[in-house]
Amino acid sequence: QVQLVESGGGLVQAGGFLRLSCVASGRTFSTYTMGWFRQALGKEREFVATISPLGSWTYYADSVKGRFTISRDNAKNTIQLQMNSLKPEDTAVYYCAASGARRGSSDQREYHSWGQGTQVTVSS
Repeated sequence: QVQLVESGGGLVQAGGFLRLSCVASGRTFSTYTMGWFRQALGKEREFVATISPLGSWTYYADSVKGRFTISRDNAKNTIQLQMNSLKPEDTAVYYCAASGARRGSSDQREYHSWGQGTQVTVSS
């Protein structure tokens, strides 16, 4: 397993932007598929975005496609989620997660390590 710590959440107005970061421990970060998930109050956790181990492949939920961008820096053991044109419905706790999948994955069951989450609140 790997330890994950998210940061960058906060309160922003609709139409604004935020950049989330996730730092991972360990020496094998570049072998992990990484993902971002989110959970709104009273709802189930859902997939947001994923990136393959070397960053060559990304995949997004339809609800964020064209607005969010996932990236990674394997030299720094970090992934980022650039969130633009934020909407009130993007309000949630955002989690980063690590998976042993060879390619990106939107399936939460494939992720073995999770961060503690960071709150994103978008006001209308």
